[in-house]
Amino acid sequence: MSDKCRSLVALVVTLLTLWALPAQAQSPDAEAPIQKVLQEHGEVIAKSSRKTIGPAIDALAASGLPQAQTVLDKWRAKQMWRDKETGLFLFAEEIDRDTLRLFDFADGSDLGTAPDDGFKQLKPNSGIRGLIAAALVQFQLRDPDPDQRARALEAIERDAEPAHLAALRAVAPDETDAALRARMDRLETLLTITYDKDETARIDAINRVGGDLGLDVRAALNPLVATRVEVASAMPEDGSALRQLTPGGDDLGREAAYDLLVKDGLAPPRLGPADKRAALIAHIDGGTVAGVPVASLGTEAARDAAYAALARAGTVAEAATDADVDRALDQYAFYHVYTGAPPAVAAAAAEALAGIETKVGLNQMADLGLDALSLASIYFLAAIGLAITFGVMRVINMAHGEFIMMGAYTGYVVQQVVPGYTASIIIALPLAFAVTFAAGVAMERLVIRHLYHRPLETLLATFGISIALQQIAKNIFGTQARPLTSPGWLDGSLVINDIVSISYIRIAIFVLALLFLALFLFVMNRTRLGLEVRAVTQNPRMAASMGINPEKINMLTFGFGSGVAGIAGVAIGLYAKVTSEMGADYIVQSFMTVVVGGVGNIWGTLLGAAMVGSLQKGIEWFNPSNTLAAQTYMILFIILFIQFRPRGIIALKGRAAEV
Repeated sequence: MSDKCRSLVALVVTLLTLWALPAQAQSPDAEAPIQKVLQEHGEVIAKSSRKTIGPAIDALAASGLPQAQTVLDKWRAKQMWRDKETGLFLFAEEIDRDTLRLFDFADGSDLGTAPDDGFKQLKPNSGIRGLIAAALVQFQLRDPDPDQRARALEAIERDAEPAHLAALRAVAPDETDAALRARMDRLETLLTITYDKDETARIDAINRVGGDLGLDVRAALNPLVATRVEVASAMPEDGSALRQLTPGGDDLGREAAYDLLVKDGLAPPRLGPADKRAALIAHIDGGTVAGVPVASLGTEAARDAAYAALARAGTVAEAATDADVDRALDQYAFYHVYTGAPPAVAAAAAEALAGIETKVGLNQMADLGLDALSLASIYFLAAIGLAITFGVMRVINMAHGEFIMMGAYTGYVVQQVVPGYTASIIIALPLAFAVTFAAGVAMERLVIRHLYHRPLETLLATFGISIALQQIAKNIFGTQARPLTSPGWLDGSLVINDIVSISYIRIAIFVLALLFLALFLFVMNRTRLGLEVRAVTQNPRMAASMGINPEKINMLTFGFGSGVAGIAGVAIGLYAKVTSEMGADYIVQSFMTVVVGGVGNIWGTLLGAAMVGSLQKGIEWFNPSNTLAAQTYMILFIILFIQFRPRGIIALKGRAAEV
């Protein structure tokens, strides 16, 4: 090979070697403003001590430099490094185990690669990362994207820190979104209550949230009124004591008070009988204990005297007797002091909480009233059909609950065929009425019409039919509960405040109950069928003499009552489980509603439903852990009520009154 060829090959090899070598790392811009801020606190940052790092983080956050957020982000992510030779800070990506790709904080430019042994990685602990995260909040709160600002507020709401207060105060005046500004103002008020060092500012913030029922408000106020029991020779006169306690009272037991004296070194500890006995046994010497014969230690007083002699001799620790305890308790004052905040702030919080608790109680009563109204509407729907058949026909229909079940299963079947929950419910309501109307007519024609004027046999026959219908439902649909899904627009609840709310499904059932009340009144008062039903109800013989067919009216009335039960089943199935036994859950309440309200009277049924629903919810409120007991008490009350009002709230004259 010629010299020229060898020279050319050597040049190519050299170029390839240089190309394969990593790029020589450049140094970050030491004159950049962000680098100067870092260098000003360089040693503190390098040591990464939570006790001393605060000023460095605050300086970065307050610098106003656009690169400050990048520095804090990389620092928290453990991607910030420091050049050991120059002391300059930069961020880096680890290419492999020994090599870094470096970037300048000033402009994010790529500084090339370098071995990692010339750089120190900064690894902040969890405490420092928390401080960095708090400092980053102000950048997130100023983000142009409102969703990002909302996420920042959510993060503060979840885990607030004192540093967040200053960040909120800095950005809130510039917030343009009204909803976010309201959230910021509320959050700033709550953080002021919790973290502000100015007592006047905290009290003003507490006064602003007075009467607010939000759980976040109570969560901010409750820690401020925390107290502990302290003891001193006399009550302090600086106003720090909340109130004096009497040992042995409800707030401070006698033993607890003396234990507090012992804890503070103000009295000797008490000694239990077993410990005292063990100490005496350990110091038996020649049949005596401290000169007292063992045989004479048969009483507690004798043992106390022997132990006291040992204590005077320095053999055992001194122990207090009951008399000593009483004397010690009389010598000291016990009192509560606030521990969660200065007395003035705590007193303001206590006053605000008292007002809130009063308002909470009133709203709980309103919420209980809504629950009772909701339950009453359900019972009214379930009982209205029973009121019709029971009042007009003197038929005790124990299968009424199964018509409710049939209506619910009709809704389930429709939803399997018809797409769209809204359309399926609209179709299911009239179809459930038709199915249960037909079933009611068939039942009346095949069974009930042969048992008129024989109530006991009617009760037994319909009870048998109810069992048969349950078994048929089990054979068709199985024993597993079937879903009857409500439309999406019925999801969720109408939330009035943090205490009062009601689900949209129950609102829909309430509206449905009102519609049926209006429909029933229209049919009974404005149609020929209603006129004939009322005539048969009042006097069937006179109605027959006027050309009305009582048997036909009975059939239609029974079918109509059964159809209404089917519609009630669709409504109830939207929030309750749909099973073959679901009707049994409502039959007892339906009968109670009808009997309490007044047999055969629609207004009585309405009042009876309101009374039964309110009574059940009221008893459950007093005894929330035992629903069965609540229902038992309710039945007992109904029995007592019937003793004084056997015909119900509104008694109906005519045949129904004879039932």
